[in-house]
Amino acid sequence: MTLRIIPAIMSGGAGTRLWPLSTEDHPKQFHALMGPRTMFADAVARMRGEVGDISFAPPIVLCGEKHVLRVRSALSEVDIEASAIVIEPEARNTAAVAATAAAIANEIDTSALVLLAPSDHVITNTAAFHEAIQRAARFARERIVTFGITPSHAATGYGYIKSGAELGGGLFAVEAFKEKPDEPTAQTYLDQRGYSWNSGMFLFAPETLLAEFGANAAIRDTALASIQSATRTNDEIRLGPAYATAPKLPLDIAVMEHTSRAAVAPCDIGWADIGSWAEVWRLAPRDTEGFATLGPAASADTSKMIESGVKAETRDGDNLVVIATPDGLLITPR
Repeated sequence: MTLRIIPAIMSGGAGTRLWPLSTEDHPKQFHALMGPRTMFADAVARMRGEVGDISFAPPIVLCGEKHVLRVRSALSEVDIEASAIVIEPEARNTAAVAATAAAIANEIDTSALVLLAPSDHVITNTAAFHEAIQRAARFARERIVTFGITPSHAATGYGYIKSGAELGGGLFAVEAFKEKPDEPTAQTYLDQRGYSWNSGMFLFAPETLLAEFGANAAIRDTALASIQSATRTNDEIRLGPAYATAPKLPLDIAVMEHTSRAAVAPCDIGWADIGSWAEVWRLAPRDTEGFATLGPAASADTSKMIESGVKAETRDGDNLVVIATPDGLLITPR
């Protein structure tokens, strides 16, 4: 029997850590940082069609008003039409987004699961991602499943998930969520095993998620009220003004740290969240001198010239990030 999954693509972030390329008006998910397509287009493309016994429905996209045209352009890159484009009057973090996505998915198909995912992450092993989704789907009726990334090093920029009792099929109950650690603590997690990076992706049945808000029910209730007062035009749903009053919490803190129904699917899918220029450098192709260039840039020995509406040159530099755009110039140690 085929199981239907509705992707819910979150596109509310500004990506300010990648300034000056990423700005509030043109955030990182709408740039082609890791290939020929924008990161948003890659995100929706890897959740389409049929894979094994699951079928991806057209996505729900959640974004702000100023990004609607960029969303439509990115969808057209991969010839995908959204089930709905949900427009937030103000960004309220991922708990409100998750509640909104769950309720709207229920309008579309009461039997479908929801796969909540950011639009600005990199996943290089799509086959492994699909395999993890199929494993997680076995438990996602009764559990809220998060995808834990198998750590490759003692990273300090990610939260960690500690796996508890095994549920079967390579899934585990969540024992604890850990905030971003210092390097010695992160190394301890690696040495102990049973820890994974928190990817911020979740698979759940709408009714399960909506039932687990507990002490943070105001987030869910405000999101539901904003749907009731929404303005709908074709595929666009403009949430009512109440949405802007929802408590601003991430889903991890509002729900996952409190529910007894949290599960984790550890996976190795070539994941990165592209949260810094150092991370872009780590993932980008580099020449024999160690230079990574994106866009209209050139390098020669220790001299780099970047032209993108402005010209910038550094000499005798080492381990530098140099980003030049018409909106600004950034030169910083990597």
